[in-house]
Amino acid sequence: MQPANAKEITKLQELTYELKVEAAMTRNVATISPTATMAEFREVLRANRISGTPVVENGKMVGIVSIEDLIKALAAGELNAMVGEKMTSKPATLYADEPLMQAVSKFSQLRFGRFPVINRQGELIGMITQGDIMRAMLKRLEVDYREEEIHRYRASHIFEDILADDVALVFGYRVAARDFARAGEASSGLKKTLGRLGIHPQIIRRVAVATYEAEINVVVYTDGGEIVAEVRPDRIRIEVMDKGPGIPDIEQAMQPGFSTAPDWVRELGFGAGMGLPNIKSCADEMDLKSTVGVGTHLTIIIYCDGLQKTGSGS
Repeated sequence: MQPANAKEITKLQELTYELKVEAAMTRNVATISPTATMAEFREVLRANRISGTPVVENGKMVGIVSIEDLIKALAAGELNAMVGEKMTSKPATLYADEPLMQAVSKFSQLRFGRFPVINRQGELIGMITQGDIMRAMLKRLEVDYREEEIHRYRASHIFEDILADDVALVFGYRVAARDFARAGEASSGLKKTLGRLGIHPQIIRRVAVATYEAEINVVVYTDGGEIVAEVRPDRIRIEVMDKGPGIPDIEQAMQPGFSTAPDWVRELGFGAGMGLPNIKSCADEMDLKSTVGVGTHLTIIIYCDGLQKTGSGS
């Protein structure tokens, strides 16, 4: 058995799974029409002290135009050209209901300073920077601490108060297929429950990340399923059962980056092929059984040995 403290996940990493992009984005965004001139765009930059802006037509984002585009227009003497002729079409964006993890990943990969945020209908609803992400997570840390103090005090001694040779608490969560708006609710609910029971924060983080990844797999690839968590003083056992197509090649599915997600799922911000590898990295034990045409049964075990439960004042 691997020591529980050998795999560490920080609180900030955990929050990138739990928080959505809309929790961090800025909603008041300067925009411009594709029919505006580059001279008008220059005035928008000057008035708002920004270096670029989304291009919006009938509420939907159709591109993005930057100060670099303005400089090129100035050099070519094309200030009367329309923004739509100079903008970048189909820019990289983030969906408002994506986890912040997706935003952190895109910032790391593309090295952009900001991303426009849209809803599933393609309408621009905000903008996000790396600074916005950090501010949102710090605010959530403060709110979570205050809200959970009373709940944690009430529940943290439950194992000590029960007189029995063997104690286990079981929590069940249903996961609906293709319900992307509620994706992550089960893992978030389990995380809060474990916190109120006084389970060590490092254990909770590993459970939260592993359960989130498993839940997303059920939402994306299957016809629905359930997550059952059995909590004992020395370990947490999570079983994820789904009805769906099954996994033809488990060894291949465990490879980082391998994904069978269709393009429309990738466009929604899911299906990057890191779910099962991330689960394995969080688990002390992991067992995956799958039958093609029937479904998949995933078991995750995380041991609490060596990490004491948190007290009511922690």
